[in-house]
Amino acid sequence: MSLTPHAVTFDAEDALRLAQFWSAALGKAVRDGGTADFAVVDDGAYLFIKVPEAKTAKNRMHLDLDAEDREAEVQRLVALGAARLADHDDGTRWTVLADPEGNEFCILQR
Repeated sequence: MSLTPHAVTFDAEDALRLAQFWSAALGKAVRDGGTADFAVVDDGAYLFIKVPEAKTAKNRMHLDLDAEDREAEVQRLVALGAARLADHDDGTRWTVLADPEGNEFCILQR
């Protein structure tokens, strides 16, 4: 048996707004027809679904994204609406960010 990832799904307060952030962050298009209840980025690789409850704790799973210039990418994402949470350097340098709805993700120096 073999599994293939279908999509990364984000719970959201406003699916379209969160999809627009990730669209800009990743340089991928939001599929036409997105609403506050459901939106799709990059031909279905990223799904955004409205849920009634707010985020309450740290993500148990998150995206790690590589950047050629970590600090420039972090600054760009903060300008798009992300929050900078922490910087780390244990031989590998990375920055923890949160998207506009509080979902954590990391930017690593390539």
